[in-house]
Amino acid sequence: MYQYNEIDQTLVDERVAQFRDQTKRFLAGKLTEDQFRPLRLMNGLYLQTHAPMLRISIPYGLLASRQLRMLAHIARTYDKGYAHFTTRQNIQFNWPKLERVPDILADLATVQMHAIQTSGNCIRNITSDPLAGIAPDELEDPRPYCEIIRQWATLHPEFAFLPRKFKIAVSGASNDRAATQVHDIGLYLIESEHGEIGFEVLVGGGLGRTPVIGQVIRPFLEKKHLLSYLEAILRIYNLLGRRDNKYKARIKIAVRETGLDRFRELVECEWEKIRDGMEIDPARFENMRQYFALPNYDHKAATEANPDSRRDRNPAFQTWLKYNTAEHKIAGYRAVYLSLKAPDSPPGDVTESQLDAVADLADRYSFGRVRSTHRQNLVLADVRRSDLFELWGKLVALKLATPNIGTLTDIICCPGLDFCSLANAGSIGIAAEINKMFNNLDYIHDLGDIKINMSGCMNGCAHQSVGHIGILGVDKKGVEWYQITLGGSSDNYAAIGERLGPAVAKDQVVETLAGILDVFTELRLEDEPFLDMVRRTGLQPFKDRIYAVN
Repeated sequence: MYQYNEIDQTLVDERVAQFRDQTKRFLAGKLTEDQFRPLRLMNGLYLQTHAPMLRISIPYGLLASRQLRMLAHIARTYDKGYAHFTTRQNIQFNWPKLERVPDILADLATVQMHAIQTSGNCIRNITSDPLAGIAPDELEDPRPYCEIIRQWATLHPEFAFLPRKFKIAVSGASNDRAATQVHDIGLYLIESEHGEIGFEVLVGGGLGRTPVIGQVIRPFLEKKHLLSYLEAILRIYNLLGRRDNKYKARIKIAVRETGLDRFRELVECEWEKIRDGMEIDPARFENMRQYFALPNYDHKAATEANPDSRRDRNPAFQTWLKYNTAEHKIAGYRAVYLSLKAPDSPPGDVTESQLDAVADLADRYSFGRVRSTHRQNLVLADVRRSDLFELWGKLVALKLATPNIGTLTDIICCPGLDFCSLANAGSIGIAAEINKMFNNLDYIHDLGDIKINMSGCMNGCAHQSVGHIGILGVDKKGVEWYQITLGGSSDNYAAIGERLGPAVAKDQVVETLAGILDVFTELRLEDEPFLDMVRRTGLQPFKDRIYAVN
């Protein structure tokens, strides 16, 4: 895990002091709201419906146990006892008082955390695979490159006020668990025909009101040119991006209006000017890899017999093992997903007591490290197989062991109208209704891999456009309605979901979902996944059922 040096710590501490002064002047009436807005946004602070919302950066989703304990402290001391994990692998607090935000940032700085660039028109948190470093299908650990990009992007003076927010994701595995194709820039580690590892570079992806799948701008980029090529793309976007219309300001629009070939020509021309002076020394890569070296695994764990035979006789444990753990590249270990999707909890929410408990579990079972995922769950990446039964029992007591990872109730969900001032409709209440209706684990397990993504507005923070089933809240003359899409995906074969038909009323969403699932179970081939079935049959069978005239 990357550790701050003196320069890093000084930068974060000085940023806290700067924002403390800015907040003090705003509260004293010496700064107007228009003057304060860009200052607070660059420090992760939004003004929401009921209270400010503070978003904390978690670079590539990696947390130390001491950082989890600090987040628990903040939830207890400054908020209402809980926090919310987001699709950018960050965490946010929905109830801090404005005058206490500088105190929160000061506390965060003591554990090498901050809120810099978690909002505003700048380069946001760099995201990656939650199984980075331990996935068997991985070509190379992407996190060292994520950290190099993060350092380059932080407070970059040229890109502090871009036309719109900018998001970068990096993946190093054959299975894309980082949704690289729906980012402004996606970086995919690949091996050339000559055996050299570099990056396939995608550009122009993004969600929101105009969802677009990214396109390959450069099939292979040498590692030494990583930052110079990113800089060239950002410079061209900064010049071409629309500043007259925020809905057309993202790079996806610039690429579409310019054309990919012409956009590539402009980037390559700019890159020629700067690349020789921005080459990354191989020693820097090697130095950064040291921060992400594998922990001191117990290699005897591969042959160690499980001392507790109860695990083999416990069907609940076996179910959890199947759905909430993943293969590990080191024999004798598994990665464990902590489900933040308990039936009676808002998706992605976690309490202060759970945060403290997870920190303890990380220290006991996973080398003091925890990861957040873009599907709003947590991961203990390095758990010995012999510890799984004991860990499961503790997670059950914490309500973090619902065996639903990758199933119908593993819902991505934004806070919606309950908190967000941008939302048109609620999300949390609909998620609760879905959980209530589909509470039979055998049923949802039989359905297989189904990803529901639900957003309360067109900004699409919950990635509804790429959900296998997408649910989007819309406003119709002050009444909440919901648009349904089918067939989306953010995986290797990424796709934008197709609109099923007219929006449905709030009290019909769960009934509509039930109808969709009925069609699936009636028409699926043996063990056919939902997404494959939708792509095979198209939407018409679903339309016929949902919009049938009685």
